Amino acid sequence: MQSYDAVGRRKNAVARVRLTPGTGKRIINKVQMKKYLQRETLEMVVEQPLKELGLSNNFDVFVNVYGGGLSGQAGAIRHGISRALVDYDEELKPALKARGFLTRDSRMVERKKPGRPGARKRFQFSKR
Repeated sequence: MQSYDAVGRRKNAVARVRLTPGTGKRIINKVQMKKYLQRETLEMVVEQPLKELGLSNNFDVFVNVYGGGLSGQAGAIRHGISRALVDYDEELKPALKARGFLTRDSRMVERKKPGRPGARKRFQFSKR
């Protein structure tokens, strides 16, 4: 059986995605998607590329994801699914690219700076 593999990334999350022709199963780290993601908004993010192209029930999605939090992982899965769909059919690329699903979201957490409590926050100023 043909399968389409891709890697998606967002923040510190990395998702290895495998699409196989099927009935619409969604398995993330060997757990059902609803149970793993816990929030409908994150499920919606993961489903976006398939829904936009009308392929929701054509593929089973199997994902191994690690790093980051649930939101970053959902974004990484969406990126991986989009890249796997391009592997499946090159003609889907313009539609996915127009919606921004193929662009890796490069926003990362800014590092903490020395002499500060966070990346930009300063300690309280004391005049006296």
